[in-house]
Amino acid sequence: MKARKIITIGVTVIASAMVVLSGIMKLTAGEEFVSAMTKVGIAEYLVPLALMEIGFTALFLYPKTMKIGFILLSCYFAGALATELSHGTPFNALLPIVLVWISAFLRDSSIFLPNTTAQKIF
Repeated sequence: MKARKIITIGVTVIASAMVVLSGIMKLTAGEEFVSAMTKVGIAEYLVPLALMEIGFTALFLYPKTMKIGFILLSCYFAGALATELSHGTPFNALLPIVLVWISAFLRDSSIFLPNTTAQKIF
């Protein structure tokens, strides 16, 4: 049981750190990053996108709002994947969304299996 808790915390930290660091990169608006975002037409929305990433991650980390944070992060990264697909860019949003889903399942499996008694890790 202790190993599962450590794995759950580790995956949650990695997933959340990736999303928050992505938000920070958007807020700092480095030249190379802005040029890449200009190619897909979202450079003018970097600040709102960054704030959404950070805010949704905060909701995901807090146990009482984890489910809404999970839904919002899933929707956000689904939109990012759709944008990447439509512009032929690498699937940079795939790893964060997979880690968020794994983390959510480990933390509270009732998100995916509503008829089961879920064991919440934290």
